[in-house]
Amino acid sequence: MANRRNFVVAAAALAIALAYGPAGAAGKYDPGASDTEIKIGNTNPYSGPASAYGTIGKAIAAYWKMVNDNGGINGRKINFISLDDSYSPPKTVEQTRKLVEQEKVLLDFQPLGTPTNTAIHKYMNAKKVPQLFVATGAGKWGQPKKFPWTMGWQPAYPGEAKIYASYLLNNKPDAKVAILYQNDDYGKDYLNGFIAGLGAKAKSMIVAKESYETSDPTVDPQVIKLKASGADVFFNITTPKFAAQAIRKVHDLGWQPLHFLNNVSTSVGGVLKPAGLEKSVGLITTAYLKEATDPQWANDADMKAWNAWMDKYLPGGDKSSSFNVYGYAVSATMHEVLKRAGDNLTRANIMKQAASLKGLKVPLLLPGITIDTSPTDFYPIECARLAKFDGEKWQLVGDVLCPKK
Repeated sequence: MANRRNFVVAAAALAIALAYGPAGAAGKYDPGASDTEIKIGNTNPYSGPASAYGTIGKAIAAYWKMVNDNGGINGRKINFISLDDSYSPPKTVEQTRKLVEQEKVLLDFQPLGTPTNTAIHKYMNAKKVPQLFVATGAGKWGQPKKFPWTMGWQPAYPGEAKIYASYLLNNKPDAKVAILYQNDDYGKDYLNGFIAGLGAKAKSMIVAKESYETSDPTVDPQVIKLKASGADVFFNITTPKFAAQAIRKVHDLGWQPLHFLNNVSTSVGGVLKPAGLEKSVGLITTAYLKEATDPQWANDADMKAWNAWMDKYLPGGDKSSSFNVYGYAVSATMHEVLKRAGDNLTRANIMKQAASLKGLKVPLLLPGITIDTSPTDFYPIECARLAKFDGEKWQLVGDVLCPKK
């Protein structure tokens, strides 16, 4: 009887040791994290009207492959699960539910697109799963009180649009502006930011507006109407496929407006080459990342590291595509957050660390631009510089600009 009692006690002690011993005590975890793994989810348009952005998902996967080859983060390997949502909000909802409820990821990193992220915004916050460093600059991603589990990364679209508006007010106050925009939250965020930036002069300066749907085969008809307005400035608020179409059509019509192109469609390889480099000369945009095609960064340590990474981990990737620079830089930001989280891999701590970045310099950000967040500021990057395309590369213009919110 005594032997049996001793056996039961020993068995119980062993069970407790297994549950709370060194392995169990190594970290504090939520679903998707363990002593050996951090599971990260993502949705990206590998197909559909915004498939040019699929390059970003591939770059992110290549970044985590590099991290894993170098031992992971705090001894844990990254399990990156990226699903195709075709830039379709209903499919984003389906794929995100799969990531959260079936794959049980710790967080959703860099889901791409304004309409697609909007479709999962409330769901992610109800589930209290980080929707972190989303790949869209809509202003709505910086609402920590209302949506504490969602944070952007890149400069907000309204702020970017205000930079263009300020440029016009200072350099071309009598401009006649025509605007092409995507008919969704993404396009309207830019449009409204631009109107706000022009202030009282918006009514007189904006002479024409045309929208398009992502299901449209082409934006040629809209560009033709905008040219007919007599505008001498064109604000091109489009995703890559339609940006290339619009750039090409403006040139082919013989229209020569001052042409602003939103930052999300400035990839030399992904947009300007398909449009025609010679047809893209003179385009003006904003920049917050180093451009791989710019020779001034040839001896830059971060750019050398990026080139070596491209050669090893994304050998088929286009080095002239800013999407590959973007994917690397945003992943480096997520890397830093996970590193700081240490062994406390709870979703709450991930958000805490993401909201505690002060003057963070990640690879490939332009000099003078840093990542800064706080519990009340969910806009990591708020500054940029103007840039003009010279037929081969984007040339930086002027100083770093930080528009007021």
